[in-house]
Amino acid sequence: MALKGFSPATIRNYQHSLLHFFKYFETADLRTITKDQIEGYVFHLISKHRIGEQKQNLVINAIKCYYEHTLAMPREYYTITRPRKSKDLPNVLSVEEVRKILNHPTNLKHRAILHTIYGGGLRVGEVIRLRIKDIRSEDGYIFIKDSKGKRDRHTVLSPMLLSLLREYYKAYKPAYWLFEGQDGGQYSAKSIQSIFRCAAKATHSNPWSTPHTLRHSFATHLMERGVNIRYIQSALGHASTKTTEIYTRVLGINNKTLKSPLDSLYETVTFGKEQTK
Repeated sequence: MALKGFSPATIRNYQHSLLHFFKYFETADLRTITKDQIEGYVFHLISKHRIGEQKQNLVINAIKCYYEHTLAMPREYYTITRPRKSKDLPNVLSVEEVRKILNHPTNLKHRAILHTIYGGGLRVGEVIRLRIKDIRSEDGYIFIKDSKGKRDRHTVLSPMLLSLLREYYKAYKPAYWLFEGQDGGQYSAKSIQSIFRCAAKATHSNPWSTPHTLRHSFATHLMERGVNIRYIQSALGHASTKTTEIYTRVLGINNKTLKSPLDSLYETVTFGKEQTK
């Protein structure tokens, strides 16, 4: 998997899924397991452990990886029924919730990390891989190397974020990675999740939110302000606008963002006069 260029997170997830798969079929010859048996195993996970669509696809992909790459078995072996992806809306925070969460940490590094996630619409994995040189202050953008899908991209660098990062840099003087742990090296994703949970709980914000919710909120808030979807797509690193369009489904619908046709209906007609006639 490492030679194939899989991310560390994908490798960990596949290893975890395959350990359970091997244990379930520990008395069988793995090369002789049929498609029906594998589907039966996935059904077992669904019925007993209530795994969702995302977990189902993860398990299937891990099994496919093992048979195709490790055992070098033919590709046609994998005609496994895939679950349909759910159409759940992404979790989004209000502007006020974001403001409270970003400013809750008293630790400068913690505050800078949360501001960077929201300010550029970054994934947690992208934040911890940011290098000092990726903050292109003169050109006004953040360079994201090898984001999801192994694609490099640019995202916006807020002047406010740049000011905060400069303050952080002077205080911490990181050597290579923009955010480093106490002993050097990349900052951990687990620590970022802990920082966010603490801030969300202390500010009584959406309890179901995660650091990734800041990325969703970045996209939604830009869309609410009328920013062209192509710019948002580019900043998020989506291959297709169809992925970005999901944020149109979570826009706040009220009389400030959407005009009802009822208003247009009576713009040129006085309702009271029509009623009198």
